[in-house]
Amino acid sequence: MYHHNSNIKLPEDTETIVWKYLDLSKFLDLLLSQKLFMSRSDKFEDQYEGTFSEPTYEEIKKLAIDNPDFINYYKTHREKVAISSWHINEYESFAMWQIFTQNSEGLAIQSTIGRLQKALQPENNFKQYIGEVNYIDYKKEYIPFDDLFFPFLFKRKSFQYEREVRIITDVSDSENNTKLNEGLKISVDINQLIEKIYIHPKSENWYKNLVIELVKQLGFDFTIEKSDLESDILI
Repeated sequence: MYHHNSNIKLPEDTETIVWKYLDLSKFLDLLLSQKLFMSRSDKFEDQYEGTFSEPTYEEIKKLAIDNPDFINYYKTHREKVAISSWHINEYESFAMWQIFTQNSEGLAIQSTIGRLQKALQPENNFKQYIGEVNYIDYKKEYIPFDDLFFPFLFKRKSFQYEREVRIITDVSDSENNTKLNEGLKISVDINQLIEKIYIHPKSENWYKNLVIELVKQLGFDFTIEKSDLESDILI
C-alpha cells in the first residue's frame, strides 16, 4: 500500500517517465509471480548505500556517546528495508542498457510515477513509499537524520546520472517479524506497473520474437517497442 511521507521528495508530475532495466529471467519472474523483487538495502553493490555522509556521521557519533544503541538501530534498520530502483528519463538511455543488462539481452520497462503508485497492492501490509534520491557531496554535505528514510534517499554525486526513484518497503513494523534475507517480493498490479517494454537495441530477432511470444502466452498485452537506439542505417 502506497503511503505519502512529507519528507520524501517526488516529481510533482505523476506522468514523469521512469524506467527499469532488467534481464529476461527477472522479467519472467515478475510476470509469472506478479510480484516485484525488492533488494535488501544493505545488499546493494554500492558499499556506501544507506550509510552516512561524513558531517552527519560526526554528528551521530556525538549522539552515540550517550546512546550506543543509536548506531546499532540504524544498522539493523537497513536489514528491514527493501528497495526497488527506477530511473527518471524521458527517453531510454544507452548508458543504462550497458550498465544493467548483459550481453545484449535485456529489457527496459517504461512506467510513470503515477503508475508505480497505483501498482502497489494494499495486501502488501508493509509501509511502502516512493521517493527520489538526492545526490550530495558526502565529504561536505550534511544529511538530515530526523527521518528514518534518510539513509535510503541520499547517494553520492557521482551517481547523479542515475536520477533514481525508489520504491521503499519497510518491514520493521510488520507483525510476524518478517525476515528479509536477500530481499522481498511484493504484489504488484502488472498492467499498472508496465506501460511499455523496450527490447535491448542490440538483441537478435529471435530474442525479440521470444519476448513478444512470452508476453502474449502469459496473457499480457502491454506495448512492446523496438528500442529507439536500434540502428536503421540510412545510407
